[in-house]
Amino acid sequence: MSDTKRILCFGDSLTWGWEPVAEAVPTRRHATAQRWPRALEAALGPGHEVVEEGLSGRTTTADDPVDPRLNGGAYLPAALASHFPLDLVVIMLGTNDAKAAFGRTPFDIATGMFTLVDQVARSGGGAGTVYPAPRALVVAPPPLGAIPDPWFAEVFRGAAEKIAELPRLYRALAGFAGAAFFDAGTAVATDGVDGIHLTGRTSAALGRALAEPVAAALL
Repeated sequence: MSDTKRILCFGDSLTWGWEPVAEAVPTRRHATAQRWPRALEAALGPGHEVVEEGLSGRTTTADDPVDPRLNGGAYLPAALASHFPLDLVVIMLGTNDAKAAFGRTPFDIATGMFTLVDQVARSGGGAGTVYPAPRALVVAPPPLGAIPDPWFAEVFRGAAEKIAELPRLYRALAGFAGAAFFDAGTAVATDGVDGIHLTGRTSAALGRALAEPVAAALL
């Protein structure tokens, strides 16, 4: 491994940088400096390289009937092999798992996250490389706000209560799996007009807030 610490940020639209808009869709991506992975890299300073792997709609392990690309567990092993060498994988997922269509309980969602953490732990030496498995940092997503769009409100019916349970469960699974943990809701609130996404300012604030737990996980 080189002296540069390489960090993969694996997530959904909050990681991709979805700009919340009053009409729900279509949207654009936050400016580069506002996306939390880029703000994290700036806060960490020289000697750190952050790789963005955000996809809007991504779940932990749930199959979306509308888009087969969104199962995070089906894609993460390839992403890890593609971006090796890696020192740390930051995973912030769970919001989309809470959609009504999936019928997942908070424990189901946490089990999906545990699967991803296990994939990271087993990734060492993948694709014929000498690189060891990176460590994982599990991030509980921030709680939802009020969702004004009628369709989005139906899609996420009952999701707020499920997401509110994730910090407790994610902390427990991280401790069990030997991963690091951070609760995004302790640093930022969902302030986008759609009640689901972060404004650019808040996304950047999340990246800065993650700098300390990321640095600690890299020790």
